[in-house]
This record gives sequence, structure tokens and C-alpha cells, in this order.
Amino acid sequence: MAKTGTTTTQDLRSAIERSGYYPALVSEAVESAVGPEPISSYLVHQETTFDANEVRRHVTVLVLTSSRFVVSHTDEQNGDAGNPVPYATTSTETVRLDRINSVVVSRMVANPETYTPGTLPREVVLTIGWGAVQRLDLEPAGCSDPNCEADHGYTGSATADDLSLRVSEAGDGPETVAQALVFARALSEATVADRG
Repeated sequence: MAKTGTTTTQDLRSAIERSGYYPALVSEAVESAVGPEPISSYLVHQETTFDANEVRRHVTVLVLTSSRFVVSHTDEQNGDAGNPVPYATTSTETVRLDRINSVVVSRMVANPETYTPGTLPREVVLTIGWGAVQRLDLEPAGCSDPNCEADHGYTGSATADDLSLRVSEAGDGPETVAQALVFARALSEATVADRG
């Protein structure tokens, strides 16, 4: 669920409770990271994945304030040899808005030849970069001479990919897709306003 405009901590807490995923734990972590600053917009996304014989749940909470972007992840784990009881791990990261250098929104639409403006996409991928995580893809460099045996070093690219969140109409419902777009727009506008 996303909301933008005038919101309260209670609105965010209600959205976290609706996700049904350890709401007390998630709310406490997010509220601690946000602190007393008013909330401008938020998005709560709960994802269930199937891993071999296990079902795992993950919730991501994104919060926008007037000066910061807060991202929280909570994962549950089954017990293992080192920790025999099931447990959850929650992490939060707070990023100043002036650190966000990219907000990418990828939209997947069916039948683009008949697309009508305002129609919701089937899927949205929101990718946000602030320079904390860099992915480096390398491959051996070569030349056009098929008989060349020289070492040409490596070539590659570096990509900032701090957060990527995918929502789909089929998996999350049309309301969540719309809300992801609302949050992405609010975040994009906030990062531009912060530099202006």
C-alpha cells in the first residue's frame, strides 16, 4: 500500500498491519528509523517466495519524509543448526534525499499498440540508486583479429542498483501497482525539489 500527501504514522502502521507480516516488529523498526519527522509518502510491499520445500515471506517498507528516504526489509528464516527456532531479521536504511541519484520506473504493458494513457501497467519495477551498492560486470576484452593471442585485459560496466522492487497486477493487485507509481512519482519529485 502506498500513500502520498498528508499521512500519519498511524496510516503507515495500519498499512503494515494489513500486510499481515509481523506488524509489531516491522512497525517498530520503521518508526524508529523515521523518528519524529512527518511522513510524505510510503509503500508497503509483502512478497512470498517458494524456495525448495520452504515458504519465505519478505516485506519491504519505503517511507519518504521531507528530507529522507527510509527503506526497511524484514525476512523470516526457519531455524537452522546455529539457531534452532524460527527468526526474523529486520534492517532499515536511512538515505538523505540529496544522495538519491536515480529513480527508475519500468512499466510493462500488454498490447502496446492499443495502449490508452492512464491505463495501469501490468507490472512496475521501481529501482532506486543512491550509491551504496555497485554491481560490476566484467568480461575479457578482445579485438577484431581472430588470430590475436594478446591479453587485452577486461571490459565491463558498473551499475548502481541499491533497491529494486517489482509489483505486478497478477501477484499484488492493481491497487498496489497504482500505489507503487504514486510513491515513485513522490520520490522523484522530492529528489528534484531537494536539489532546486
